[in-house]
Amino acid sequence: MSVILRCGSPPVRYQSCTMPAPPHPPEPTALRESLLARFPVFAQLPEEALTRLLAAASARRVAAGTVLFEPGRACEGFPLLLQGSVRVSKSSDQGREIVLYRVSPGEACLLSGGCLLGHGAYRARGVAESEVELIVIPPPLFDELVLHHAPFRRFVFDTYGERLAEVMDLVDEIAFRKLDTRLARLLVQRGPVIAATHQNLADELGSVRVFVSRLLRGFEERGWVKLERERVTVVDAKALLAFAGA
Repeated sequence: MSVILRCGSPPVRYQSCTMPAPPHPPEPTALRESLLARFPVFAQLPEEALTRLLAAASARRVAAGTVLFEPGRACEGFPLLLQGSVRVSKSSDQGREIVLYRVSPGEACLLSGGCLLGHGAYRARGVAESEVELIVIPPPLFDELVLHHAPFRRFVFDTYGERLAEVMDLVDEIAFRKLDTRLARLLVQRGPVIAATHQNLADELGSVRVFVSRLLRGFEERGWVKLERERVTVVDAKALLAFAGA
């Protein structure tokens, strides 16, 4: 989880849930295997329901940097991630961006489900952090699955519980932890080798580069990390964890 402050960021591409299908969509058998491998819950559906889902759902492949959804846009489907990573974030009018959570393969997007269940619009932005492959379930079929198929309904609400816990952890991290301990924890979580600039790390922590650089130099003087150009190597993870109070 992270907080990002961006100024003068380059424009990003936008692709909605109704973007044109890729020129070479997966074969039905391959799509079925991918879906069941990443989302075993669908193996519990009746065969007829699974067949209709595969026929109605659309497969997508989008490039890194593509904006999948953004505030104010209606959700036009329930995405299930097969490959890649999607960053879901909320931005302020001043340009500060807080990352709420990331969607990984085998996971669904909490906000998409919420928008479909509540018939509302998105209140955050979702951006592909890498090339992403996903399946999008159309809203009518999503409603039917939630109403009539208990395994899928449990999957949706389990997703809510997990994401809510992540957001609560994020609130705790930002509101109650000091920057130095948060940095120490981040280095251990991302290590042992973190390919990032000091500005990248500052973005992750919602701080500014000068403060993070000062703390990193202090960690290096204690022998906890080694600093190189656009790289931080964790040398003593135990010391960092002890410092962070973990």
